[in-house]
Amino acid sequence: MSQIIRARDGGERDLPEDRTPVPAAGDSEVSEVSEVGEAGRVEGCEGCRRALPRPPGRALDADLSRSSAHWIDRNTVVWRVEPSPSLRYSLVFSPEGDIACAEGDLTGGFRVIRLTLGALTEAQRTVWPHLAEHTALTVDPRDAALAGRALRGQVVAVARDASGMPLTATGVQIPGVLDDLYAAATGAELGPSWDGAPSLSVWAPTARTVGLALYREPRGGVRGVRRMRRDDATGVWSVRGLPSWKGRYYTFLVTVYSAAAGGIVTNEVTDPYSLSLAADSVRSLLVDLSDPHLLPDGWSSQVKPPAVPQHRASIHELHVRDFSASDVSVPAGLRGTYAAFAADSAGMRELRGLAGDGLTHVHLLPVFDFATVPDRRADRTEPEGDLAAMPADSERQQDRVAETAAGDSFNWGYDPLHHSAPEGSYASDPDGPARIREFREMVAGLNRAGLRVVMDVVYNHTHAAGQAPTSVLDRIVPGYYHRLLDDGTVAASTCCANTAPEHAMMGRLVVDSVLIWAREYRVDGFRFDLMGHHPKANMLAVREALDGLTLAQDGVDGASVILYGEGWNFGEVAGDARFEQATQLNLAGTGIGTFNDRLRDAVRGGGPFDTDPRVQGFGSGLAGAPNGAEANGTAEQQRARLLGYQDLIKVGLTGNLRDYVLTASDGRRVRGSEVDYHGSPAGYAVSPAETVTYVDAHDNETLFDALAYKLPQATTMADRVRMQVLSLATAVLGQGVSFVHAGSERLRSKSLDRNSFDSGDWFNRLLWDCSRGNGFGAGLPPRAGNEDRWPYARALLADPALRPGRAAIGATRARYGELLRIRSSSPTFALGSLAEVRRRLTFPTAGASEIPGVVTMHLDAAGLDPRWRSITVVFNATPETQPQTVAALRDARVTLHPVQVAGDDAVVRRSAFDPATGTLNVPARTVAVFVQP
Repeated sequence: MSQIIRARDGGERDLPEDRTPVPAAGDSEVSEVSEVGEAGRVEGCEGCRRALPRPPGRALDADLSRSSAHWIDRNTVVWRVEPSPSLRYSLVFSPEGDIACAEGDLTGGFRVIRLTLGALTEAQRTVWPHLAEHTALTVDPRDAALAGRALRGQVVAVARDASGMPLTATGVQIPGVLDDLYAAATGAELGPSWDGAPSLSVWAPTARTVGLALYREPRGGVRGVRRMRRDDATGVWSVRGLPSWKGRYYTFLVTVYSAAAGGIVTNEVTDPYSLSLAADSVRSLLVDLSDPHLLPDGWSSQVKPPAVPQHRASIHELHVRDFSASDVSVPAGLRGTYAAFAADSAGMRELRGLAGDGLTHVHLLPVFDFATVPDRRADRTEPEGDLAAMPADSERQQDRVAETAAGDSFNWGYDPLHHSAPEGSYASDPDGPARIREFREMVAGLNRAGLRVVMDVVYNHTHAAGQAPTSVLDRIVPGYYHRLLDDGTVAASTCCANTAPEHAMMGRLVVDSVLIWAREYRVDGFRFDLMGHHPKANMLAVREALDGLTLAQDGVDGASVILYGEGWNFGEVAGDARFEQATQLNLAGTGIGTFNDRLRDAVRGGGPFDTDPRVQGFGSGLAGAPNGAEANGTAEQQRARLLGYQDLIKVGLTGNLRDYVLTASDGRRVRGSEVDYHGSPAGYAVSPAETVTYVDAHDNETLFDALAYKLPQATTMADRVRMQVLSLATAVLGQGVSFVHAGSERLRSKSLDRNSFDSGDWFNRLLWDCSRGNGFGAGLPPRAGNEDRWPYARALLADPALRPGRAAIGATRARYGELLRIRSSSPTFALGSLAEVRRRLTFPTAGASEIPGVVTMHLDAAGLDPRWRSITVVFNATPETQPQTVAALRDARVTLHPVQVAGDDAVVRRSAFDPATGTLNVPARTVAVFVQP
């Protein structure tokens, strides 16, 4: 992507990256004489008048590289400036973008929009709560008509004293006024569309001109430029093309003021609504998604697996490249691609087996176009040397991986470039439309395997902003699509350039993109990354739009599409600082799910940011297998923490329901919301569908690696398997959505890497062949993000006893499959409402006398399950057999669940029941499920 500075003489010249434009030789210092302002004083540049002498000691406070004023609607500007009737306030604007500061005054050719002191209305305070204490300024009605012109150039806010001397000046943030002036744009056609011939539309209300550049080749070649026409009501530029344009590559030539560039630039930029692209996203590609050549065989008649309500979903989190990159049963040319999901491979056989056990969905990590992997294999570099031959605790593997990380084949993909086009590095040919057909073939292959497809979507940030080459949105409408801090810098609490879905057109992009994936690719669910950075209203708009899709009209039952995401509350939006967020607590009652970190931390122990990774939890040895780490505290502290964890687990097993009443470990009767989680309520959901229960995901260490840190090093592999299965059982047998990271059912390890987003294929291997191990002992995890844990990791990685063999991996896989079959065996594991959970689910042994390390859940199945009157689940995390007396089972006929009777685990079959007392006896480190016919 190129960047061009447009000189005021009409010529063009290259603008060096990250440089402020400098006038070329011959450029005049003044291009326009400004209006006469208040009291006849010229509010213009130094070339139009002589500056008044500045009184000694009164320096102009101005930094035009910052934007601390906010133009929130056509009538209102807010600014953290002194509100004084003796000061004069104004906006000045220059179509040429040449306003600067020199010799204590503003220079350049500009016009004036007068402002007077005002006050924010209650409605404005509600929409802009973070600006409620700023000084409010009202646009003079005589100048209101200038807003549209002003926004197509540089805008600066100025405060002057009574003599007209400028005291302070700053750039202006414009998203609010753009949303006000161009509200009609929310209903305008955007992106490429086909109706016998193509039309292209892009929203660029601040642009001076927009042109369409057409190419026949993905790179190089001759550029043909077409003018685009602006609609003044919407700010949308559009052009109608010819049928022969199909298959052409294109870009937009947007001439616009960019604060990041410090002047007017012409950006050649791809379409933010791109449907396909050239390799490495350098150009957009004109395609018709209904073209028969882009439809896999049988696509129009493809039968999906039956939809399930969200609270019944069982989800496997999978990365496209992980799935097949290390699978030797996949042809070498197809490994790491969409096409691997259409092959008869070891991985696909495993997915079919999991579907047969009861898995309902595969969640794919980012598969939209992202910035961090070269699309063409020939452009990638991979680590050199035989990494497998290096010592298990060596630094050398991670050194080799780090050397090529920036240009290798792997990244998680949370670096969006184009939200509505498939990623090119997973396609057989990243140039052209192959990625579209192959993505659809992947969906069809997973559907044939009995699995519906969830897509991980990332709308909360982009890979870059400003004038960076991988910035798209901000090079079309600078300063609009990203969330700005009070000084105008782009917020980066997501670790990248935060977007602003609270702005109308960013919020619309989110909805439009989701509909494209649901309608055109038949995606069955969406997981929103850092969803708490979205407004709740935006997520509800997504839900409403999906619900409007029908089989008859769209080929999709939108109501069956599931929605969940990360409801974390942090950053500049935390505590609803700017809007009501889509966070865990706020989404109660919406049916949109959020990840339950409460149960996760209780089972694993500690939290993801612990300095010492050996803090133990319910599933990692806190119940009777201390590892000796000081971080675990005294014996009394450990017991208290364990009982607190059990309360969190109990709440989690209900679906993390806010209003479910249970008996806490201290004997009190409490609501789920009254159980404490670091000062927040543990229970927050209104219905089980709003909770995604998990004990590991792509973030942080895998469950196996967490247990490697936390269990005593001498723990046998057989007992590690048992604790892995027991931990997974808390995520599978509770109410709500069950979520498991791919490979955890096979003891998957990333060699203790806590953040493998850029750790290459080596640390992210998913090994379907049990004889090849589980990935543990692949060397010390990458230095970045892990070096502080190397002192803990070295001895573990060097210990051959911690590397599981075929039998241990096979046993874990078999027992996870049994958990899925148990979950699917009775509707009592998928109660859909608070009322049903209250009626049927109890914790009969909970209270002041409950055994630390044991949780018992009883499900009343009468009238719901035709086979059983009740089901009782005992989670025994201790190293001893434990009795649990359930009064409701006294004199009843109770047996072990038939799946476990016929299952892989001989130990669980030693579970016993005494009908005289209603006592269940469960072996150590075991989850046992009992049924009452």
